[in-house]
Amino acid sequence: MSVPVPVSVSVSVPVSMSVPVSMSVPVSVSVPVLMSVPVSVSVSVPVSVPLSVFPRSGTRAMIVVAGSALACAALECRSISRDERAMLAIDLRGKRALVAGVADDAGFGFAIAKALAEAGAEVAVATWPPALVIFRTMLDRGKFDESMTLSDGSKMKFAKIYPLDADYDTLADAPAELRESKRYRDCGDFSIAGVAAAVAADWGQLDIVVHSLANGPEVKNPLLETSRKGYLAAVSASAYSMVSAVQHFAPIMRPGGSFVSLTYMASERVVPGYGGGMPAAKAALESDTRTLAYEAGRKWGHRVNVISAGPLASRAASAIGFIGQMIDYNQRNSPLTSPLTAEEVGATAAFLCSPLASGITGTTMYVDKGFAAMGMAVDREGAKPL
Repeated sequence: MSVPVPVSVSVSVPVSMSVPVSMSVPVSVSVPVLMSVPVSVSVSVPVSVPLSVFPRSGTRAMIVVAGSALACAALECRSISRDERAMLAIDLRGKRALVAGVADDAGFGFAIAKALAEAGAEVAVATWPPALVIFRTMLDRGKFDESMTLSDGSKMKFAKIYPLDADYDTLADAPAELRESKRYRDCGDFSIAGVAAAVAADWGQLDIVVHSLANGPEVKNPLLETSRKGYLAAVSASAYSMVSAVQHFAPIMRPGGSFVSLTYMASERVVPGYGGGMPAAKAALESDTRTLAYEAGRKWGHRVNVISAGPLASRAASAIGFIGQMIDYNQRNSPLTSPLTAEEVGATAAFLCSPLASGITGTTMYVDKGFAAMGMAVDREGAKPL
């Protein structure tokens, strides 16, 4: 005789990443009524099966009924490829970022903005007023469309483009003749405090600030021929501007915010021809990064890091006058001899701004194909490179 009987069924499988699986298992049990009668029972068992335990089709799971191993059910599962599993990824969805120092599509600032957008962040940029009109014109005419195409085929859009002259903490600091000049008069408050106020008005809060700013009016001058004015101008625009940025933007950032700036190896080693106080400015920027990491970390919970990037033939770097030689020398003497790309720096910045780097602050991170690790040039006479 066959009667439906409730049966307690458990499935013993290892636990890892799991997905719900339903299977029907035929079992035979003895149910005492007045006498022992064999009863045929079909039960549907929801099973939580780890993806990792089925490396191929035909894997078998042991079904245990009332504590006894009564049957083996063949569980057919297709192979799961690595691409279908959850991957460790940079996820900046819901984050808002300001990248200061974007005026074209060739430099580190643009590459960082694009990497942040690829990771899902909403991105605004800040541009030096003298370059603002041409930058907007190029954008409007589609000159950057190819560069602004993201990996999914969509086009990156800047939430806002702010005019910014990081030489000035407040608008009152700028000389009247500058404020009234043709390139500045329609920019509103282009100071660091002014942009911070505009961002707060537009977004309310911010998560990421990238400082891709540097200027040395006498960068081609040897240090012995650099004026006090030129030296201090380099430090002001390239290093103190980061201090001011943290002062003004940190209060409007959500807890756990991230600041990233860009430096260069001349901060710690001699690079003949890279002068005008710029090495001192980069050294100050790196030192300030450590102090700001402590102070901003304790006060707001924000992180502050700096990327020491290798040479790149951007428009700004070309002003040095020998950027091609710098790139060639680095390639010939680095552990990795391929050219550095702006995208590699952009990806590093996106990582540092992400939750994956939540334990990293006060750090100078080298992205230079390993050049900073070298203690001797390998292209010199007598050296024997591998």
